[in-house]
Amino acid sequence: MRRSLPFLALCLAIPALVAAPPKASVSAPRHGLDLAGMDPAIAPGDDFFAYANGTWVKRTEIPADRGSYGVGHEVADLTDRRTAALIKAAAASKASAGSDLRKVGDYYTSFMDEKGIEAKGLSPLKPTFQAIAAIRDRKDLARYLGATLRADVDVLNATRIETTNLFGLWVAQDLDDPTRYAPFLLQGGLGLPERSYYLDPSAGMAAVRTQYLAHVAAMLKLAGVPNAETRASSVVDLETRMAKAHASREDSGDVLKGNNHWTRADFSTKAPGLDWETYFASAHLKQPAVFVVWQPAAFTGLSALTATVSLDTWKDYLTFHALQHRSRVLPKAVVDQSFSFYGKVLSGASKPRERWTYGVALTSDALGEAVGKAYVSRYFPPTEKARAQAMVADIIAAFRARIEQLEWMAPETKAKAIAKLTVLKVGVGYPDRWRDYRRLQIVAGDAFGNAERAERFEYTRNLRKLGRPIDRTEWVMTPQTVNAVNLPVMNALNFPAAILQPPYFDPKRPMVMDYGAIGAVIGHEISHSFDDSGSLFDATGKLNNWWTPEDLKHFQASADQLVKQFDAYQPFPGLHINGKLTLSENIADVAGLASAYDAYRLSLHGRPAPVVQGFTGDQQFFLSYAQSWREKSREPLLRRQILTDGHTPAAYRPTTVRNLDAWYEAFQVKPGQTLYLTPSNRVKVW
Repeated sequence: MRRSLPFLALCLAIPALVAAPPKASVSAPRHGLDLAGMDPAIAPGDDFFAYANGTWVKRTEIPADRGSYGVGHEVADLTDRRTAALIKAAAASKASAGSDLRKVGDYYTSFMDEKGIEAKGLSPLKPTFQAIAAIRDRKDLARYLGATLRADVDVLNATRIETTNLFGLWVAQDLDDPTRYAPFLLQGGLGLPERSYYLDPSAGMAAVRTQYLAHVAAMLKLAGVPNAETRASSVVDLETRMAKAHASREDSGDVLKGNNHWTRADFSTKAPGLDWETYFASAHLKQPAVFVVWQPAAFTGLSALTATVSLDTWKDYLTFHALQHRSRVLPKAVVDQSFSFYGKVLSGASKPRERWTYGVALTSDALGEAVGKAYVSRYFPPTEKARAQAMVADIIAAFRARIEQLEWMAPETKAKAIAKLTVLKVGVGYPDRWRDYRRLQIVAGDAFGNAERAERFEYTRNLRKLGRPIDRTEWVMTPQTVNAVNLPVMNALNFPAAILQPPYFDPKRPMVMDYGAIGAVIGHEISHSFDDSGSLFDATGKLNNWWTPEDLKHFQASADQLVKQFDAYQPFPGLHINGKLTLSENIADVAGLASAYDAYRLSLHGRPAPVVQGFTGDQQFFLSYAQSWREKSREPLLRRQILTDGHTPAAYRPTTVRNLDAWYEAFQVKPGQTLYLTPSNRVKVW
């Protein structure tokens, strides 16, 4: 599974780059509230999500090729189709050899050449299998593990499954010294989403593990490994031991627990077992003298396993993961087997997505800003960029006013918070400078090799940051991504072009609705700079406690109150939302919605908002927010999200409204209704 850095990237978690549903299920763009999708039989104070979306939920079927479906998917579907058309145009163009457009076209068409991929069979993996077979001792194992280290950390905290290597690397601004980049190392190596999938004794998890064991055996058979069932059992046993060493998701999200600076010499004493010098040399990490080890106990445990588990088991483990990791660019038998577990078992989908959707996603992964440059040229006019920038400015001003008006915060803390807000770097639509892909070689007809080279290119690009000045303009999302992100250590935000479109952002409807939808997104990302993780960093991005003890105590009390609020939600019997795991996102939802509401009210300049579609301005604002989180999920995917994701499931995010006084007045919510909170229990973080 891709490892996440919640302190480096805090995103909204809107689905992006997903499969397109059948055309009949793609509705025409609507401009305004979806009245037909509401359920007026439900009182807003009892279930605001169902009131705003209940009829849509009853009518909508999740497409067979996915585990969830909602408004984010609708926007992503449209974006995918547009992106696919741009990529196909690049493929059909006469673009010069070596140009970005030619690389985009060649990458996509090579992936879409199923006959060519089938004809090659597993031969592209032959060098990898030979390298694994050549492992004769522990030094060889360290050399192989180092050579396969990649910058495969999921900075967006996404929930998609992707098998990776034993450790992951990310190069980012050092938390103690914001003037330099540091190499961060994180735990990895699991084929299941996270440690609880191996350790949870429940019958449901046991069934998943049984199916995973069968999947590992099937993949080893495809790789030509004899006695696959027995050897698969050893692989899963190894991963189970890895899982026991792993830090929990909650601990991994704790910045203070993760900021551990180790010298090169520390590794052999704090994490004995792996030949670290061989590992670093093979990973081209001879230069750094200090690393940030995010989960130190996991490194101790995982390193020990490299010295105690048999080399034969390690070789089988590496064989399975090599095959799984490249399954998308291998023959159909491998693709189908991978889907049978990761698609059906873990997501609940009954059929795979259309191949072109994977082609779009993988091309965007490899050449994201080259694709994005074409996307914004065609679909993101300067007028929309300017309109979005104006809204960002309004919401920042509203957030500043909220800080200034806080009665509980000391003047010195307020001054530091405002200083941080003042230097916030906000990127709208696309980056200031486009990424340079001249060093990335793309070869027509070589889907496997292109994937390998793109991965190495990204790793090398990250290594080149070491020793260079910090670039606060760098984006971690592509313009064609339907999402948004806050980078706390960079004190920067990214709002990609693709999320700045209907129904989130729509020039054909009243602005109040935009404030409720994209305005809440903007407020959410701004608020991340001041949530339980973001608030630990000062204006320069340094890990620095800028709170007075009294202010911090008040903030933590509000956070604890919000944890209890979300802990009480129970999507399935015995399975509650984890208020601690989702705290950062829930704080951002509360504060973001409140600041967006303030900005909307300020935009009226004292005038009343007009009644539209039978609703007052405040009602339009809150309904637009609730409808922006419209989504249905299959049970396997929803359970996975609750266990592994730092975001509260979409159906529960509109419950944030119960913390805003204005919502009660807008919908006449009274004591005794399910969502009613007494004023003292309404969380006001900022």
